[in-house]
Amino acid sequence: MNLDRRDLLKGSSLLVAGAATTGWTRALSAKPRLLPPFYEEIERRTFRFFWETANPRNGLVPDRWPTPSFSSIAAVGYGLAAYAIGAERGWCSRPDAVERTLTTLRFFWNAPQGPDPAGVTGYKGFFYHFLDMESGLRFRKTELSSVDTTILLMGGLFAGQYFDGDNSGEREIRELSQKLYARADWNHFRSDGRALISMGWHPETGLIERSWDGFNEGLFIQVLALGAPIHSVPANTWALSTAPYPYFWRGEGPMRRLAFAPLFGHQFSHIWIDFRGIRDAPMRTAGFDYFENSRRETYANRNYCITNPMGWRGYSRDLWGLSACDGPGSLELPYRGQTRTFFGYAARGPIDEPDGRDDGTIAPTAALGSLPFAPEIVLPCAEALMRQPRLFDRYGFKDSFNPSFTYQGVKLDTGSVDPTLGWVATDYLGLDQGPILLQAANHRDDFIWRYMRREPSIRRGLQRAGFTGGWLGSRL
Repeated sequence: MNLDRRDLLKGSSLLVAGAATTGWTRALSAKPRLLPPFYEEIERRTFRFFWETANPRNGLVPDRWPTPSFSSIAAVGYGLAAYAIGAERGWCSRPDAVERTLTTLRFFWNAPQGPDPAGVTGYKGFFYHFLDMESGLRFRKTELSSVDTTILLMGGLFAGQYFDGDNSGEREIRELSQKLYARADWNHFRSDGRALISMGWHPETGLIERSWDGFNEGLFIQVLALGAPIHSVPANTWALSTAPYPYFWRGEGPMRRLAFAPLFGHQFSHIWIDFRGIRDAPMRTAGFDYFENSRRETYANRNYCITNPMGWRGYSRDLWGLSACDGPGSLELPYRGQTRTFFGYAARGPIDEPDGRDDGTIAPTAALGSLPFAPEIVLPCAEALMRQPRLFDRYGFKDSFNPSFTYQGVKLDTGSVDPTLGWVATDYLGLDQGPILLQAANHRDDFIWRYMRREPSIRRGLQRAGFTGGWLGSRL
């Protein structure tokens, strides 16, 4: 069976009170924003996930822990940023962070590439979604992933900007990060004649049918593909990819927004790219930017949980957050006189939005990954999450929990059930740990954003996509 991320995710108003939009005024000279002491503990433990679970011999980070796991290249990308955060915050030394970063980038630069279905790590400068933790080779029949490679490359580009010292190690980080990015042939994902970038490729079957279009997590894919120094895609790619936007508009007035139900779709691109104050053609027409769009969707996700149309236990104004995450399993079970469908790993979100489904499972990464957008509602949620039994542990938050799932004697995909308190996931997932840590760094002092604003490829890609205004009009 071919494994690809979209197959795993497939299957599927209240007005904002206060919280005026956070504008461009914060972008260039942001002063540090204080977070309560409990939040630093969340950050520190989440950093330790990347620092302690990575394979120190090749830099590979597991997809999940403690369940034995393959590596996720997206988790590796988040790890590359985590090491810099650790050095900045004093959780590891800068020389140790340099060593771990170099180990990682050297591995990916030297790992075997080719069209064969086995014995390689990637092809055309891209990498397979999942890799064996020890050998670093393709795990089973997972896909060559455009989005997960994008996260890996973003992590490398960030490291290249952050490690700016005049010593051999930091110079090599800068060199390798640019070489890895330049090698990626984005047009491989258009090699069957399609206009847009495919979500992935299998050597056994070719390109995945679905391409990156409409509104979802794929904005940063298009930006890197448009900004690539060698293998860039045509300039009209952005306009073609945004053409389906009319289907995604939801809400009215201050809640009008491009909707995508799971919150990861509103976070992944924003972790790396500062969208405050810059607009493409669709957002110039709309009259606000993508950052504001994510703020509105964060409120919409919370509002849905407050309204709670399916009547799940535990949802409240301070306990909310639906995204892609682990779940108890694919099960049909009775709940309050109805048969309800529960899911294993799946995307979740408001049922009236694109890719929406809801089985009562809350993911901490959903709210915490939205911290820069709406801290006034995220921080109370974080406090409420920390009070949940069995959820906050060695590496921060377990991936998810479901207070409604109190069933005994059923076969679970993962996790454990308390007959009173419900289900809690077993694992921490690297894909969900990353947004928690990196978005906290962005909220504190624009940490990821201010280094990525220096990256010429980001500026080039945004300008080719038609973005104007804000920091794009400034010399950095």
